[in-house]
Amino acid sequence: MILNYIDWSIIIVYFIFSLIIGLYFSKRASKSINEYFLSGRSIPWWLAGTSMVATTFAADTPLAVTGMVSKHGVAGNWLWWNFAMSGILTVFFFAPLWRRAGVMTDVEFAEIRYSGKPASFLRAFRALYLAIPINCIIMGWVTLGMAKVMELTLGIKKWEAVFICFGVTVIYSIISGLWGVLVTDFFQFIIAMGGSIVLAVFSLKAVGGIEGIVKHSEALPVRGSPLSFIPDVGSAWMPLITFFVYVGMIWWSSWYPGAEPGGGGYVAQRIFSTKNETHSILATFWFNIAHYALRPWPWILVALSSMIVFPNLSDPETGYVRMIKDYLPNPFRGLILAGFAAAYMSTIATHLNWGASYVVNDFYKRFIKKSESEKHYVFISRAATIFIMLLSGVVTYFMGSIEHAWKLLISIGAGAGLVLLLRWYWWRINAWSEISAMAASLIISLILQVGFKLDSNNPIDFAKIMLITVSGSILMWLSVTYLTKPEPEQKLIEFYNKVRPGKLFWKPVAENFMEMESKNNLLINLFCWVLGSISIYLSLFGIGKLIFGSYLKGIIYLALSLTSIFIILFQIKRNKLRLTN
Repeated sequence: MILNYIDWSIIIVYFIFSLIIGLYFSKRASKSINEYFLSGRSIPWWLAGTSMVATTFAADTPLAVTGMVSKHGVAGNWLWWNFAMSGILTVFFFAPLWRRAGVMTDVEFAEIRYSGKPASFLRAFRALYLAIPINCIIMGWVTLGMAKVMELTLGIKKWEAVFICFGVTVIYSIISGLWGVLVTDFFQFIIAMGGSIVLAVFSLKAVGGIEGIVKHSEALPVRGSPLSFIPDVGSAWMPLITFFVYVGMIWWSSWYPGAEPGGGGYVAQRIFSTKNETHSILATFWFNIAHYALRPWPWILVALSSMIVFPNLSDPETGYVRMIKDYLPNPFRGLILAGFAAAYMSTIATHLNWGASYVVNDFYKRFIKKSESEKHYVFISRAATIFIMLLSGVVTYFMGSIEHAWKLLISIGAGAGLVLLLRWYWWRINAWSEISAMAASLIISLILQVGFKLDSNNPIDFAKIMLITVSGSILMWLSVTYLTKPEPEQKLIEFYNKVRPGKLFWKPVAENFMEMESKNNLLINLFCWVLGSISIYLSLFGIGKLIFGSYLKGIIYLALSLTSIFIILFQIKRNKLRLTN
């Protein structure tokens, strides 16, 4: 692909702009690890929420969506669309609790909820497990997507692509902390989204518009109806049992970055950084609307166009990049490559900052050096950032498929989700419950895939892996919970007083707080969760209906969605969710 001087100017200006932002916030980030990792807990909802969206928009994402659509049509996106229900659950049931907890990382939660050596072990293990192997897998597939883009568009080798990607990102991530990450995320999302829309316009032009996609859709080599938003339940790629797993199990049972049951990871980090509970709710709500309803359609349109123009590709994920290479004119090539760089850098910068926060706050500061200066911890944070970046580069080199890595992470995290939800609302959960859930999920999943050769890419096998892993994990951690002692009463009282999760499943503890009114109305939260989930899917499908010419249905869907959103915002404004301002 040929880039002219305007293309290169756009790319260079973008990189310079990112570095300037990093330098601008470097002094502030150096004050303390609270500033470095949480921006002093002073972030407005719109910036925190947009940063969450930008983080989930990486170079791998449109490529992975292209791969799903090429195999299963538009409905193939249910691999990740099902997580919307988990995301909205976090909005109303967990975001305010996270904000009240006052922790720096979600891993630190272990020692405010549990006590003794099991709590310390859980905190240390989860910190290193999530910061290094899991985080490196995530950054590996993100970098793999960017490397594919650069290989096909600029003709450079994978290692060269990885080195270039790492270089600029690690510089501003190290010097600016979360402030720089958040501000660059805001502009990176605008650039990346703008590039995606421009590419969708030119891709449609290449195939004769929406009419061309509809005309050629029946001839596409897809296992199902290419333009259907709902999977063909009972088909070879979506048997009934697999459909049940997607819509009825994965979203609450599996740990997955950006869609953790109850919130966690970088989503929790953004919640911690907000001004107050109201901002934490609005941030996560905006994130879910933008992530699931507003963002996917440009990618889907490019994917469908690439299937028509480039049929039978050995690697369908590269169809997205080939549309850039062959059908995008100058200077839009520079814009889309800057957009890819922006999407990549926003995700990597977050994962570096987030991973380093685990290593420093939950391992180094907690167990190695407990009483050093803030400057010392900031220095260690920057060193940890470099270490994680280098390790993720090795993972990238040996990784092959983005979609396969997604499914692997979903399957090994299956089963632990329920305990992550209930640990807030049920007093009987203890540290051993969480430890046994994590261990059982990992061991059962690996036995099924390695020992019994079940293939997560096979829909029936994937369903079996999920059902057996989730069932086995729940049975294990429930047994362990009742076979071990509950947390000490004083610890439970301290947690309840700090977080105030509601009295329903905390009666033995809540008796100590009979005069304190609960700040959670579970029925209203449940109503808002149902309404919020419906609004997300109505928005998603409404936009799709408008794109494919079903204008009346599209308008009705969007009108119902907007009505639901306004009702939810009204509930928040009137304090019917009983938030603390």
